[in-house]
Amino acid sequence: MSYFGEIYHGIKTLLTGMGVTGRYFLTSGKGAITQQYPDNRDTLQMFDRFRGEVVMLHDENNEHSCTGCQKCELACPNGSIEIIWDRGVDAETGKKKKFIEKHIYHYGMCTQCGLCVDACPSNAIVWAQNFENSVYDRAELTRVLNKPGSKVRAGVEE
Repeated sequence: MSYFGEIYHGIKTLLTGMGVTGRYFLTSGKGAITQQYPDNRDTLQMFDRFRGEVVMLHDENNEHSCTGCQKCELACPNGSIEIIWDRGVDAETGKKKKFIEKHIYHYGMCTQCGLCVDACPSNAIVWAQNFENSVYDRAELTRVLNKPGSKVRAGVEE
């Protein structure tokens, strides 16, 4: 491309970008995107694809879908998830089974990459919409995802 051709192309792309910005500037009163965060805390809705923190879903019987397969722990690139488990005898079947003692999530180390949620075969962990995670002590960012006394939902197998 010639020298003047490159100048023409540069001016054309500049005007295209300025046109998009100008159009938004003239029509922005119809629906502003900016949120006035502390003031609108009651009405604030996060987007569906927002990644706040990883949580483990429990139903009303304190049951979850996590089998302790450790696929989320292996998929995590920086070790944000740690599963402490033990084998014990299942009272119903009499066979040895893996039981989760603690499903630990280190939010302070998490990069919100989503590999752990994608790797979970039973969809036990999901992204929550919580975004207010400011703390004074970094130790408060370490959370145990499974609730005390929780167990695996019936029908969920490894």
